[in-house]
Amino acid sequence: MKKIIFLLLTVLAFANVNAQILDPVKWTTKIEKKSENTYLLTFDGVIEKEWHMYSQFTPDGGPLPLEVIFKNANGNFSLVGKAKESKTRTAYNDIFEVNETFFERKAQIRQEIKITNPKINKVEAELNYQVCKEVCINLEKKFSFVIPANAVVAVTETPKLETVGVPAVLDSVKADTLTPSLGASNVMEATPEKAVETVPKSDSKRGLWSIFFIAFLSGFAALLTPCVFPMIPMTVSFFTKQSKTKAKGIRNAIIYGIAIIVIYVMLGFVVTWVFGADALNALSTNVWFNIIFFVLLVVFAASFLGAFEIMLPNSWANKVDNQADRGGMIGILFMALALAIVSFSCTGPIVGTLLVEAASKGGIAPIVGMFGFSLALALPFMLFAMFPGWLHSLPKSGGWLNTVKVVLGFLELALAFKFLSNADLVLQLHLLEREVFLAIWIAIFGILAFYLFGKITLPHDSPLPHISVGRLLMGLLVLSFTIYLVPGLWGAPLKIINAFPPPMEYSESPFGVGGSSSVSTATVLPDGAKSGPHGIVVFDDYEKGLVYAKSVNKPIMLDFTGYACVNCRKMENNVWSDAAILPILNNDIVLISLYVDDKRDLPKDQQFVSKTTGSTIETVGDKWTDFMISKYKTNTQPLYVLTDLEGNSLNEITPTISYVPVSEYEIWLKSGIENFKK
Repeated sequence: MKKIIFLLLTVLAFANVNAQILDPVKWTTKIEKKSENTYLLTFDGVIEKEWHMYSQFTPDGGPLPLEVIFKNANGNFSLVGKAKESKTRTAYNDIFEVNETFFERKAQIRQEIKITNPKINKVEAELNYQVCKEVCINLEKKFSFVIPANAVVAVTETPKLETVGVPAVLDSVKADTLTPSLGASNVMEATPEKAVETVPKSDSKRGLWSIFFIAFLSGFAALLTPCVFPMIPMTVSFFTKQSKTKAKGIRNAIIYGIAIIVIYVMLGFVVTWVFGADALNALSTNVWFNIIFFVLLVVFAASFLGAFEIMLPNSWANKVDNQADRGGMIGILFMALALAIVSFSCTGPIVGTLLVEAASKGGIAPIVGMFGFSLALALPFMLFAMFPGWLHSLPKSGGWLNTVKVVLGFLELALAFKFLSNADLVLQLHLLEREVFLAIWIAIFGILAFYLFGKITLPHDSPLPHISVGRLLMGLLVLSFTIYLVPGLWGAPLKIINAFPPPMEYSESPFGVGGSSSVSTATVLPDGAKSGPHGIVVFDDYEKGLVYAKSVNKPIMLDFTGYACVNCRKMENNVWSDAAILPILNNDIVLISLYVDDKRDLPKDQQFVSKTTGSTIETVGDKWTDFMISKYKTNTQPLYVLTDLEGNSLNEITPTISYVPVSEYEIWLKSGIENFKK
């Protein structure tokens, strides 16, 4: 009975998918003449409710970013800068461990071009993008812009549309319009909670709140540095003693605190204004800027550790201090500016780190970060002015202030390697793989623990006859964290810091240093095979997999998957690894994984026009997408098919299956294998 119910539900589910026309973005375009030989091309997309389209600035390693391609640019026209985008949103994806940047409801892409060939009469453009809801679709649309003599030419989209199991239909279009067409498309099921559909407004707000709280804590840490902490009693005493009344002293202290906030928030405004909200996220995913951030944080860390001090010119402080003597509102404002300049050797590295980290969020994150930092910095000055008796409870300045500074230096150094890791991941150099990254962190935090225990001293440390209880507890906490990191070298997931090191797959060994797969696999892999998830022998070429399956007389499981498919990874991590499933995949079938988003070009003699969709098949991914659509009348991933050695499906009622629980997947596998043995 259980089998019958499962099979009926699966049939109904796929019937529903196959009936849908999946084209959630409708495009219109226009071309505008800007000058004698420059034009502005604009793509306007209207995105259906609850769907998201990924930006060109979405980092590598996650969903597929938008690509804007111009086919006939060589010798005809040149691009003026990179394509600009309308407002996007950013949220963290814990499957791919990257920040995703995407459009909702509307998208606009603008590209300025400069004509170099006066004889050219049209511009051929192409948009490749991924749009997601409960499923993800990879789409390719082509546009032809007719170059006008002047004015603006607008177009309404009339695409060649391809659907799941439905022949492509070409609508008739007017001769004077531009005609975008939809090429090969494929659908990936996405995680319904964290990957795409639920990156709602609350996620974006949560990202800003996390920036705010981190910045607030950083501001509090800056208070405990040698450059700022001694200033608290001095400044508060100045306001309380120099003011004629207590109320006026409190008022001046509040103005002073607000001035501090304004100064740092203005810095956040300047950073956002200079680079642009969207450009900040683009910078954060750029290889060279990640390397620059790494170098910058290493310099900040060296400064905190005592190698040198980063200071602004003394002349700046003198000029500002002279203005502070003027008194009144203007004098208070300049006093706040003087604090920012004088304390720069301690606050500068923290502010720089916050701005770098906030840049990865894009939008107004730098402003939010500076507000949180400055609020923590300003509150004590205001509160102690209101309640001067609290000053007596402040600890005395001493060597502990430098200890705070050194601890911040170690944290800066550890964070720096996250940015270097980002660059290494994008370039796929494998120089900073997971084990190397963890070894560096173990060394950094191990040395920090020795420092807190008083076994290591640095240039600005005071003599230390004994350590305080607080320092001892902090040392034990850091040592515990260091020990926690060690099993990561042997493949432990380290969920507490999962967002920082490279993913498990990006390592010298997918099972950790000195580890080995618990799965028994062939000593020598068959021709064309490789070791896949959990040590499963997997082919990525259909023909080679078929040859091997015939030689061992086993059924074939086709795995239509994608590098950017969230639920594909979930199935591999949660279902394939199950004790009931893994032995079947290792011993009873031949696994062939076909990546529908593989961008490698096919040799020219293997490229063709699809009989099913009419699209030109140019890449390896196009080939497997066309195979899936023409053979199985669907384009969803993950998609699994059990076949015999002639390519016939072994599950007659449910020939294909997708993202399902372990129990249903096991029933489907065993049913197909039993049919193969008959």
